[in-house]
Amino acid sequence: MATLGRRNLLTVTRSADAGAYLDAGPLGEVLLPRRYVTGSMRPGSQVDAFLYRDSEDRLVATTERPHAMVGEFACMEVRDISERAGAFLDWGLPKDLLLPFREQGKPVKLGQKVVVAVIMDGRTDRIIASAKVDDHFRGGVPMYRPGQEVDALVFARSPLGFGVVVENAHRGLLFHDGARHDVHYGQRLRAYVRSVRDDGKVDLGFDPAGYERVAPLGERIMEALAAAGGTLPVGDHSSPADIRARFGASKKAFKQALGALYRERRIELGEGGIRAVR
Repeated sequence: MATLGRRNLLTVTRSADAGAYLDAGPLGEVLLPRRYVTGSMRPGSQVDAFLYRDSEDRLVATTERPHAMVGEFACMEVRDISERAGAFLDWGLPKDLLLPFREQGKPVKLGQKVVVAVIMDGRTDRIIASAKVDDHFRGGVPMYRPGQEVDALVFARSPLGFGVVVENAHRGLLFHDGARHDVHYGQRLRAYVRSVRDDGKVDLGFDPAGYERVAPLGERIMEALAAAGGTLPVGDHSSPADIRARFGASKKAFKQALGALYRERRIELGEGGIRAVR
């Protein structure tokens, strides 16, 4: 079945002066304008086309690729602002994408770049953008594995790291540690899964070897806690030399391991040290 706002493999039904008509199933015949038609597009052939509505609200097909389809996220530039409707974003197609005022959160400005989700508007059945990114993540706990490489789109910053959209689907936190370059709002980059939380959020790192380093150290810390009766007088206050002597690791790696254990609810952090959660 053909889907509005997505790419579809559609069959050419007939040619016309305006272009080629494609069979979009329940949506009817949809025009692929002549500028996109090639010599191989004859009746019966198939075309990989994106379906959307043009400036006159007519269904139309294109072989161009938008920056994001319905259900995806992207960083787009504000090209125009209407006092009545909202902002219009450059999404890589002839018709700009509407970001209604109600979906902006904070008002946007001309020329600003904004991370948005592309959605179907339940009120109008039209494709629109939403800057309320947190409203459009998938529910449930994702099945990423530790160390897996994933796509990450930066949309926020926090004291711990960067809020990111993971694989166009889930909310993630990309930790500052291990950053080898500047990271900026709207940047799309590759990151590596450290862990998946029970609430479905994904912890990420820049270093593909980060998990391989942190996980074994975390287990050594848990073994030391068990041997010591559940508490150890170590933490942020500990000197690099003390940590190296106890665990054979740098203070940076030790803090990363503590952070991972804390997020997994295996330890508690206190002023005097750490305690295993029973």
